[in-house]
Amino acid sequence: MTDLESALRAAVRGEVGFDVTSRALMTMDASNYRRVPLGVVAPLDADDVAAALEVCRERDVPVVPRGGGTSIAGQATGTGVVLDFTRHMNRLLSLDPGSRTAVVQPGLVLDRLQDAAAPHGLRFGPDPSTHSRCTLGGMIGNNSCGSHSVAWGTTADSVRELDVITARGRRLKLGQDWAGAPDGLRDLVSGDLARLRTGFPVLPRRISGYALDALLPENGADVARAFCGSEGTLGVLTQAVVKLVEAPRARALAVLGYVDEGAAAEAAAGLLPHHPLTVEGMAADLVPSVAALPRGGAWLFVETGGDTEAEARARARTIVRAADVVDALVVTDPADQRALWRIREDASGTATRMRDGSEAWPGWEDCAVPPPRLGAYLRDFRSLLTEHGLRGTPYGHFGDGCIHVRIDFDLLTDRGVAGFRRFSEELADLVVAHGGSLSGEHGDGQARAELLPRMYGAELVSLFERAKGIWDPDDLLNPGMLVRPAPLDANLRFSVLPREPVDVAFGYPADAGDFSAAVRRCVGVAKCRTTSVAGAGVMCPSFRATGEEAHSTRGRARLLHEMLAGEVVTDGWRSEEVREALDLCLSCKGCRSDCPVEVDMATYKAEFLHHHYAGRRRPAAHYTMGRLPVWLRAAARTRTARLVNALAAVGPLAWVAKRLGGIAPERRIPRLAGETFTRWWARRARGRTATGPSAVLWPDTFTEHLSPQVGRAAVRVLEAAGVTLLLPPTLHPSPAFAPLTARRGRVCCGLTYVSTGQLDRARTVMRRTLDLMAPVLATDLPVVVLEPSCAAALRTDLPELLHDDPRAAVLSSRVLTFAEALERLAPGWTPPRLNRPTTGQTHCHQHAVLGDTADRRLREAAGLEGDLAGGCCGLAGNFGFEAGHFEVSRACAEDQLLPAVRDAPDGAVVLADGYSCRTQLEQLAGVRGRHLAEVLAEGLAVDDL
Repeated sequence: MTDLESALRAAVRGEVGFDVTSRALMTMDASNYRRVPLGVVAPLDADDVAAALEVCRERDVPVVPRGGGTSIAGQATGTGVVLDFTRHMNRLLSLDPGSRTAVVQPGLVLDRLQDAAAPHGLRFGPDPSTHSRCTLGGMIGNNSCGSHSVAWGTTADSVRELDVITARGRRLKLGQDWAGAPDGLRDLVSGDLARLRTGFPVLPRRISGYALDALLPENGADVARAFCGSEGTLGVLTQAVVKLVEAPRARALAVLGYVDEGAAAEAAAGLLPHHPLTVEGMAADLVPSVAALPRGGAWLFVETGGDTEAEARARARTIVRAADVVDALVVTDPADQRALWRIREDASGTATRMRDGSEAWPGWEDCAVPPPRLGAYLRDFRSLLTEHGLRGTPYGHFGDGCIHVRIDFDLLTDRGVAGFRRFSEELADLVVAHGGSLSGEHGDGQARAELLPRMYGAELVSLFERAKGIWDPDDLLNPGMLVRPAPLDANLRFSVLPREPVDVAFGYPADAGDFSAAVRRCVGVAKCRTTSVAGAGVMCPSFRATGEEAHSTRGRARLLHEMLAGEVVTDGWRSEEVREALDLCLSCKGCRSDCPVEVDMATYKAEFLHHHYAGRRRPAAHYTMGRLPVWLRAAARTRTARLVNALAAVGPLAWVAKRLGGIAPERRIPRLAGETFTRWWARRARGRTATGPSAVLWPDTFTEHLSPQVGRAAVRVLEAAGVTLLLPPTLHPSPAFAPLTARRGRVCCGLTYVSTGQLDRARTVMRRTLDLMAPVLATDLPVVVLEPSCAAALRTDLPELLHDDPRAAVLSSRVLTFAEALERLAPGWTPPRLNRPTTGQTHCHQHAVLGDTADRRLREAAGLEGDLAGGCCGLAGNFGFEAGHFEVSRACAEDQLLPAVRDAPDGAVVLADGYSCRTQLEQLAGVRGRHLAEVLAEGLAVDDL
């Protein structure tokens, strides 16, 4: 243990982490930069902050305050000690509706403040797109803004009073009239009044540099306001009094369509006299589908408010009439508004991939110009991009003249980095020529601070340096930011990654087979760190269960990045730190769909486990649950299912079996079916002749051995709809596949082998399955898969793991879910009308890979009312059965599924298409969940009476 670590542990009551994982998690924020800290401190309170500062000051160690780590300019990274405020100093201390103020700690997530203020008809005005995970301290440090800044300004406009500790331990309470000003600051300002009055551009989104003009007497000598945007370089915030605003009782969203973003930008400033709440712009390049939007190639999202829906709608229609648009849409339904806003909020992630899949990066993310200049600036910006051979799609706060853009810089080669520098210098000059600010929201950090003399001139930057010296004379707080900055092309996070592709098992088709590129997908916007999911969202259940960064998708991606870099995590694929972080990944695949850049941690986990255990003994659960199809087939072949069930019911024997098998002692061993699905099929099929084959029904392991009633119900429903079903010819011969001769054997998707990282065995199983399915693949028959996790494995894992076998893509393309099969193969069929409320949960793999649009339509047609919950059930195949996972598994179930079932109306149908979901419901809630096929089959039986 180092002297620094020992001293911090002795002085601080909160956590002190100098271990590999703690350091690796803090090497990056959401920027292009990477700096490796010495250690991390999670203070309990202001006294802990003061103690940590004293220890670091005595040893000349830099300190970096950090909130949600979503900064885009590099200011949340450092080489000394990082103060993580999200663990403990994250509370709302008080909220006073009368004075419309709240007292907050720096680690409080913005949405938690909004949730508390909403019942009083109040809200915090600024709302960055990261509102579900950014912290108030980070917002104050960066002077964040968000989409509603045209109405409610920046964070600095919402700050009343700040409690700050300086690097030398002084505790200051900052406010107006020089309240809390350190010695010498007033003299600094009074000695250079003329420069401070003339040296700052006048525009709503000027975030760059220190806001020393807030200290002018005509501006109230507001020390708290001047502190905003200082990026942790002047003092450490420990508490803030913030102002709240009245939230409109009703809102309307006018979506205005324009030919391109230039036309939208030209129109934006003209809408401001109508006092909108937002004027946001984005182009078609960033929209996955324009189906929900009015005609156009770019759009302005203009929100209006009112005391009633009619009033808000009337104001929106006034704006539509005043705007010169190609087309327009006014939306008042809150759910529809949220769906549209999600498109805009996800842009910070989706913009990191160009249409052709190539990478794009921040660095010039948020320049701002006076709003009337935005159209002209965008034209010049586009020309500069073309001149440098670069591409980027602007979007953002058009009403404030602030645009965001990710640009396809080459940050992997020396030549590309040199080009990044040239472009940065020329763009800085362009922004200044338009009277703008290098940063309009996210701060300067390392990305732009070097270029501040181009914006402010050498004399004003010198004044910034003198101000920094007054606050922090030892330069301990976040050095290298804002003043005396590190070069903008130093410390790039890509420079430490391997230059040659890493040898891997999966194909990573979206990343050209490069595992490093797949890991680079995580840019740190941290949507995975949200404490609640919206709608049917899933990501990231393990983070919501533990609250630990290491158990978020971003945290795991950071550890994989450091594993590839080899500096902090030094033992590569054998790393225990990476294994421990991935251990609580449920492989729910939620990040594959919910992450704006489609990070696929389930695949990365399988890849890691494959390498980590290569040539080594695996955990017992990998041999028991990972090879579950083998053991279940053996029981079926020997007809010992009843014996296995009887033995599992004997407590001591079950305890021994679970102990040896790596199964959580809290779990009950599921019962095996007395008769497998295929035996039922063979008994039923004797003497039957198929007419006009329509589909092949996939006998997945779970339906075959554990819940054959689902298969029987699906057959009943599909046949009632006129669909003729066949089993794979390996199990039941059929003239439909003649003249090809089928081999004998059992098809398997390989899911359990993939989820435990047994990828060599998974490939063997999958190749054998493709051989067995050859007669089916020679036809055009679809394949109906009832278990969502198996369907997802066939859709994605199969072609990505057997990327060298064209048959894998063919089988993948044939897969249909139960609802998709009915919709496609029996479009005229009408299901039984059940007219009952429903509850339950959309299977996480269904949400992430398969989609549930057909299921929702089928439920609606059957009169099954209500939406299913999001999240993950927590059992997640083998995860919840593995020893050591039970508590997290239960916490995941309590996040969405179990509350939804408890709150369901009487008589509600509990839907759970996945075997894991049904098992979790039975074992944790004593509730029987049913596959949709079972519910419809029961309805058919009633109709037959």
